[in-house]
Amino acid sequence: MSDDPSQALAVALFSELFTADQMLRNRMGRALPKGMELSHFSVLNHLAHSKAERTPAQLARSFHVTRGAMTNTLSKLEWAGYVHIRPDWDDARSKLVTISPAGLQARDAALAAITPLVATLVSDLGPDKVKAALPILRELRQKLESDA
Repeated sequence: MSDDPSQALAVALFSELFTADQMLRNRMGRALPKGMELSHFSVLNHLAHSKAERTPAQLARSFHVTRGAMTNTLSKLEWAGYVHIRPDWDDARSKLVTISPAGLQARDAALAAITPLVATLVSDLGPDKVKAALPILRELRQKLESDA
């Protein structure tokens, strides 16, 4: 690596982001109800907020994963009874996904399990620091999305 300070800063930033991401995913994964993975919670949470049917392709784009990865996650969620997958009557090649009442309950239970963890982290860091960091993290995410 060169002695360019901007490169060293970039490496330090992404090293911290990757490490924090890994540690947070690990802690949240342990806090989730038995059998639920973080990807399952993320999809259920997304569907609970959207209140609209989504195609697997739309979900894959939203989560920046392959269609195959999303199909795998949706299959597990359907098997657990957390989502309903039906044919799209207007486009026979497509399917539509909605969250089921059991999925809403599972999402609520998962949210209740991880909220204390996140609340403790926010409290330990201090709400003012978290509020200050959010715009920077949001701008970084938006920049990465626009460059994709």
